[in-house]
Amino acid sequence: MSEVNDYREPTYQERIEALRITKNEHTDRKVQLYGYFDTDDHGYIPWEEPIPFQVEPNHPNGGAYGMRAIGRNFRHWLEVHPLYIHPMSALAGAWVRKGIPGLGGWRPEDRPTHLMPIFERYHVRGPGIGAMNHLGPDMTIGLDLGWGGLLEKLRRYRALNRPADTSFYDGEEDLVLGIQTWIRRHVDYARAQAAMAEDPFVRRNLSEIADMNEYLVDGAPRTLREACQFLAWAQSVDRMWHLGGAMGQLDEMLRPYYEADKLAGRLTDDEEAVWYLASLFFNDPHYSQIGGPAPDGHDVTSEMSFIILEAAHRLRIPSNLAIRLHDGLNPALLRRSVEYLFQDGTGPSYACSKGLDEGFARNGFPIQLARLRAKVGCNWTALPGIEYCLQDVTRVCLVQPFLFAWQDVMAARRKGETPEPGEALPAEEGWPTDPTLRALWARYVHHLGFIVATLKEGKDWHMAHQADNAPEIVLNLFCHGTIERGLDASAGGVDIYDLAVDGLGLATVADSFAAIELRVVNEGRLTWEELDELLANNWAGPEGERARLMMKNIKRYGAGDSLGDKWAKHIADLWTHLVRDTPTPNGFIMIPGLFSHGGIAEHGKGLGATPNGRRAGEAISHSADPDPGFTPGGGAPTAKANAVAMVQPGWGNTTPLQIDFDRDLANSLGGVEAIEAFLKAHNAQGGTLININIISKEQILEAHEDPTKHPDLLVRVTGYSAYFRSLSKEYRQQIVDRILAAG
Repeated sequence: MSEVNDYREPTYQERIEALRITKNEHTDRKVQLYGYFDTDDHGYIPWEEPIPFQVEPNHPNGGAYGMRAIGRNFRHWLEVHPLYIHPMSALAGAWVRKGIPGLGGWRPEDRPTHLMPIFERYHVRGPGIGAMNHLGPDMTIGLDLGWGGLLEKLRRYRALNRPADTSFYDGEEDLVLGIQTWIRRHVDYARAQAAMAEDPFVRRNLSEIADMNEYLVDGAPRTLREACQFLAWAQSVDRMWHLGGAMGQLDEMLRPYYEADKLAGRLTDDEEAVWYLASLFFNDPHYSQIGGPAPDGHDVTSEMSFIILEAAHRLRIPSNLAIRLHDGLNPALLRRSVEYLFQDGTGPSYACSKGLDEGFARNGFPIQLARLRAKVGCNWTALPGIEYCLQDVTRVCLVQPFLFAWQDVMAARRKGETPEPGEALPAEEGWPTDPTLRALWARYVHHLGFIVATLKEGKDWHMAHQADNAPEIVLNLFCHGTIERGLDASAGGVDIYDLAVDGLGLATVADSFAAIELRVVNEGRLTWEELDELLANNWAGPEGERARLMMKNIKRYGAGDSLGDKWAKHIADLWTHLVRDTPTPNGFIMIPGLFSHGGIAEHGKGLGATPNGRRAGEAISHSADPDPGFTPGGGAPTAKANAVAMVQPGWGNTTPLQIDFDRDLANSLGGVEAIEAFLKAHNAQGGTLININIISKEQILEAHEDPTKHPDLLVRVTGYSAYFRSLSKEYRQQIVDRILAAG
């Protein structure tokens, strides 16, 4: 009797802490099994047992392509997919591996083999052809209908449209039926687990999960917990299909359920709501946004916004949460988010409304529509369910065209020829008169223009073939027009097409031009031929090292009113015009940005030495940020923010600011209030995204030396957050370099 009387069910925070502990265990096991993962943190659980699944091919090469084959195989995968329920979670389900084994990709005959050698030559590692998932769903479609309603919608529009080719509806139906089967299997599993559970809370919790999901097989969510459960199923399936990760304006999406629960008396303690949201984040760290402007400009922050922020903070695992920063943002939400950055790194990133909204409106869209976009990716925003933007999948290396331009100019000089500047030179006052430097710029314009034009051909190829090979089978369910038209999102199913492309390596090229202008042209410290030999020999020997340091130690991009700043602005403007001024041959507009993700070390491999003092094979510069150490004696946050604001392309794609503060330095500068002012200032400058770390320098150095010393250390690598210990040494190094330079 005393044991029963002494029983105390776990508090909401104890349940959340149990989820955190399990997440840590999963992370350690995944690193052991699969190695470091230098991408978004994903919520899949390690699963070492065999899964009885074999792809049913529809192609001689053994692959399965197109909507019908993918839908059929996806359904079979979900029929055998493992079952998982954490006993302390409010929700059921998890996904167990990256992708469906053997499913995905393109038919060999559809691949752009004629373009790939050009991309390889120009060091374009991510042309974006065949990329998927990088559009924003409108999850309210699913929340309003439920899985049964989505199935009925598919069947209704199949009957209305009477398509000659039924593959679209066949594939989508199979997917939904597979999801329903997967949920039913979890219902049975939850009941069986409840029957075996000795702990009264676990038994009750599993029974509630079973009842909830038995209804959700067909029914639309009615409560906040049911809405979170629906989203958990959706994001798990989304991740299975080539790592989709977009969620949406999460606070507005869930606010009606929260308010209805409160009004009906179903939810009397907000701690319970925090538990629901923490359970959703444990399921997977999909990208979502809170706060920001409504179409008329008023702020949408609500109690739900604070609950979501609190859940991410309490759980203390990587969370891809963003706040939409604008002039009218609720000051308490901003304050609390910055406080959490100082406490333990669980604060969000900040999508800047001024630059994003005004930039998108320049494409001819109403500002009211632009305000509806949400940050739903590592660096990107999208309109929910109506915009196919393919953001954050296409990267053009700005460095390799420079190296080709250098080779062209030096080949002409070796022949005794005067390099021709061509017609690409700006006429404004202040441009250098040196014929070789002018020719170098002209050849750079030529080579960058050539690869951008080739990329546009590739985008047309993608648009012509994507739906036949790897359709948006999951996100089609949450778009406006896809089911109604029976068309994939990549093939006319949505209304807006604006294909994004990012350049990377801006500072590397800008500082190279600046170093040449200063040391070779203005000062005559080196001849063109001497610099060419130094680059060819990768700055070898003592003389080479002295020359390297001389070329590196100039007023670089970011220093303010420097040669580096001048060249960075020219390069950013050139990039913007090449991408945006003309559409693809088939008429799709392109939206320029400057973003490198975290792979600057990988992108540097295979590139020769550059005149800014970079050695061959070393990392190139990060996104549009100045290189670490661009100002002597410190990181100069304001100077860095000014530089990134100066080079914004300004069409609605992001050019993020990555800013890293040592915690002691941040406190000495004014602490929370100083960081708030800094964020607001960059938004006012027209910035588009701020990714921020506030970390102890000593802590980051200890963790870099031995990641196990700080297992809970969270960092924002770029637009995503991760456990520091889950990153490879190369990825960790770039964060360490930024922190050291900032201090």
